[in-house]
Amino acid sequence: MSYIRGMKHPSFSDPLFRSRRAQLVDQLKRKGIQDAMVLNAFSVVPRHRFVDTALAHRAYEDTALPIGMQQTISQPYTVARQSELLNVKKGDKILEIGTGSGYQAAILCEMGAHVFTIERHESLHLHAKTLLHELGYRFRAKCGDGTEGWKAYSPFDGIIVTAGAPVIPEALVEQLALGGRLVIPVGDETMQKMKRITKGVDGMVSEENFSFFQFVPLIGKEGWNG
Repeated sequence: MSYIRGMKHPSFSDPLFRSRRAQLVDQLKRKGIQDAMVLNAFSVVPRHRFVDTALAHRAYEDTALPIGMQQTISQPYTVARQSELLNVKKGDKILEIGTGSGYQAAILCEMGAHVFTIERHESLHLHAKTLLHELGYRFRAKCGDGTEGWKAYSPFDGIIVTAGAPVIPEALVEQLALGGRLVIPVGDETMQKMKRITKGVDGMVSEENFSFFQFVPLIGKEGWNG
């Protein structure tokens, strides 16, 4: 469920896109991203493969881009910041809520995580699953309500939510391992504050608050329209 070494797609090494990835990494550093595993993943994952070919020339801009179904591939800084807050260690079992394009899942795989990812839109789920396999990543994916988590594979060392929630879903907190982290944006449908929920080794839960971000709404039983 991690990366299959030695099976990288040729687009990974395309000189033009490799240069643009390097420029993006420099930009992320200037914005404060310090985690070496995160930066290395950004230098490798071909973001241009996760957007429509008509938008490939904009793939390494630090901006969100549409991917269909009124969803977006998040701004690179947002992906990097969430990944950094998740504090991934190689071998960690990570659950992603909101597969979308599959880009965040690829970043987590490159960081050495065992990735489980859930997407509610079947067309996005199928497209991301196909692309991630084509690029050589191992992971588990399903189509469903991410707010309910994936109990069959819990507990998770980390859970990352890539959509804005009105509240912190209780199911996700319950599925954290002791010492696990949940990174989730919480707020209204236009602006959310990034939160990190940590379950201590004693089972006690603590909460940290970070900057404001804008995400598409988290839809589900413990999200909007729940």
